[in-house]
Amino acid sequence: MAASDNRRAITVGIFLSLGLIIFIIGVFTLGGEQKSFAKNIKISAVFDDVAGLKKGNDVWFSGVKVGTITSIKFVGTSQVDVNMKIDQSVQQFIHRNAGVRISSDGFIGNKLIVIDGGSPQAPQVDDGAVLQAEKLTSTDDIMKTLQSNNQNLLAITSDFKLLSHKILQGKGTVGTLLADSLMGEQLRRSMANLQTATASAARLAGQLDVFSKKMNTKGGFADKVLTDTVVFSRIKASIAQLQQAATNASTLTDNLNKVSNKLNEKDNAVGVLLNDPKAAAQIRSTLNNLQQSSIKLNDDLEAAQHNFFLKGFFKDRAKAKADSLRKK
Repeated sequence: MAASDNRRAITVGIFLSLGLIIFIIGVFTLGGEQKSFAKNIKISAVFDDVAGLKKGNDVWFSGVKVGTITSIKFVGTSQVDVNMKIDQSVQQFIHRNAGVRISSDGFIGNKLIVIDGGSPQAPQVDDGAVLQAEKLTSTDDIMKTLQSNNQNLLAITSDFKLLSHKILQGKGTVGTLLADSLMGEQLRRSMANLQTATASAARLAGQLDVFSKKMNTKGGFADKVLTDTVVFSRIKASIAQLQQAATNASTLTDNLNKVSNKLNEKDNAVGVLLNDPKAAAQIRSTLNNLQQSSIKLNDDLEAAQHNFFLKGFFKDRAKAKADSLRKK
């Protein structure tokens, strides 16, 4: 009886020892996952909407779990204060201007908080610091955006459908181009003319390049004009002579204008002859009288040659003229 009791006591002791060992291992295991025995610091952030975030959810930094959410409580009117504890070993990588945002573990996984490290120039975060919370884009906002995009896409599709229908009916410039063969041919001709003009412009550019190279050829006319001071001086002198000739021509033109103006006036003899009909008639009459008088004088001289008293004088004069001609 006593031996049986002893075996029973030993068996119970063994099971109790195994259970205690398993319990201790489980405590340490769960504590290691929750980092219950590691040194932690506390931080917090205030959100307008936590989107189903719960106490005990994970806190991630650069894709690594660094802590857990310890409490969630309301503050102010409708804001939510989320308190977290994170491993002290990552404190040096998180800075005061770091931000926190709500994300999810996978597409439909548990909610979690993601910490952005902030800029390296800022000092590291302190225990009990309040980080800046980023606004969460909710599913409703995403659906509203998708709905708005769908409406815009529907409007664009409707407009494109109407536009394609008008094009098929030959309306508008594009429709006319597609439906009117004459306009299409004119467009092709215009494009051909444009290509021809482009080719001509290219040839002209090449010719200008060749001409400029010839202009820069040493010993050529342009080179002499630009570099030879003697040639430049001669050209300058020729230009001065041309300017002087132009000045003289201008002076001559002015003098001719003055003469022509004088001819149009009646204060000179030529002007009177040209512009005064009465004086011109008198002059013509005078000339007629002189002509008649000269005719009469010739008749009188002819009659005087046959006169008895003057006949010998004219004979001697004719004889002397004949002798002088023979001597020559």
